[in-house]
Amino acid sequence: MLISNIALSQNQKSFHDYTTNTLEGKEFNLSQLKGKKVLVVNTASNCGFTPQYKDLQELYEKYGGDKFTIVGFPANNFGKQEPGSNTEIATFCRQNYGVTFLMMNKISVKGDDIDPIYKWLTSKEENGVKSGNVKWNFQKYLIDENGMLVQVYSSMVNPTSKKITMWIEEGVAAEEE
Repeated sequence: MLISNIALSQNQKSFHDYTTNTLEGKEFNLSQLKGKKVLVVNTASNCGFTPQYKDLQELYEKYGGDKFTIVGFPANNFGKQEPGSNTEIATFCRQNYGVTFLMMNKISVKGDDIDPIYKWLTSKEENGVKSGNVKWNFQKYLIDENGMLVQVYSSMVNPTSKKITMWIEEGVAAEEE
């Protein structure tokens, strides 16, 4: 058993092993985020949780920098609430919420066409921590400085909640209730 766990950990990928594209179409290697805590969130422009963009931006303005960042992944998987193109999404985010944190290209966060990053986020076999499907827009994933999954929070957990700010400030991630 110990040997298989060692073999598994040697083959274990991290968040930093992936590459994606920004909303502007530029390739972005997530290894650029090594040494930072990262909040990953799947977003949508026409959702009841869309006002969380404001809270995400507030969190980014308070904590963003050398030690913390936010990466948003627009997705149209839930109620077709993100129908726009990458250009339309970028304009919406800037004009309505002043978003300056990293926003990546629109992807799929579940199903047969799930993006490899979200496959890693939702599969214990991939991330080594836990499995669980994305349940709705604005689900949050906490990634540590080494690119490992720490915790997952539902859409109901506000980005500025104590659960998330404690993790940023003190490295303590509270359990999801």
